[in-house]
Amino acid sequence: MPEYFEVGLRSIGIVGAVFFITKLLGKKQLSKLSFFEYITGVTVGSIAGTLSMDLDLPLGEGLMSILIWFSIPFIFSLISLRSTKFRHFVEGIPTVFIENGKIDEKALRREKYTTDELLEQLRKKNIFRAADVEFAALDTNGDLSVLLKKNKQPVVYEDINVSLRKATPPQTIISDGKVDTDALEKISLTEMWLKSELSKRNLSIKDVFLAQSDEEGHITFDLFEWKQITK
Repeated sequence: MPEYFEVGLRSIGIVGAVFFITKLLGKKQLSKLSFFEYITGVTVGSIAGTLSMDLDLPLGEGLMSILIWFSIPFIFSLISLRSTKFRHFVEGIPTVFIENGKIDEKALRREKYTTDELLEQLRKKNIFRAADVEFAALDTNGDLSVLLKKNKQPVVYEDINVSLRKATPPQTIISDGKVDTDALEKISLTEMWLKSELSKRNLSIKDVFLAQSDEEGHITFDLFEWKQITK
């Protein structure tokens, strides 16, 4: 068998194996990685790449190595669900950087974080003064969580005692020129109402590429390109 053909087959097999094992680990692995998950991902990627190109390495032993590296975070995640102490040991705990507007210099040094890096992360959240922050902590995945002081937070309806109806997500009621009757039922609307709204705009169902509406009847349309040209 030609070497390039064997490399291709090995690569396809390894991709399939890694994909299957990743699916077993769950969606959490696709989010921002913890320190331990980062190490595992780098190592597995290195093993998979080497295994694909180096034909002298036994494929079975290489896949076993990948399986072991994936098994470790899987087992750790199961233990972490049952033990808080173990979870804190493996994943760590958030580090408080700011409390009541005061920066904790020791915490910054412990996490190898400079003042400039902290201010940069605050600016990304549209915060330009550390004194405006009530609480800020570096999470275990590397994100900076920030809570502004009460007098610096945007006003919400609750602050002015205004009661509002429960917000409902909009439903896609027309997709690719076809009506979704189940979506209409979810927002307590009928196909007759939909046709009436379309008629007001001199449109038919077949003219609409995408239409969305909420329970209050606020509807938006996206027409097919050919219809936009003729309008």
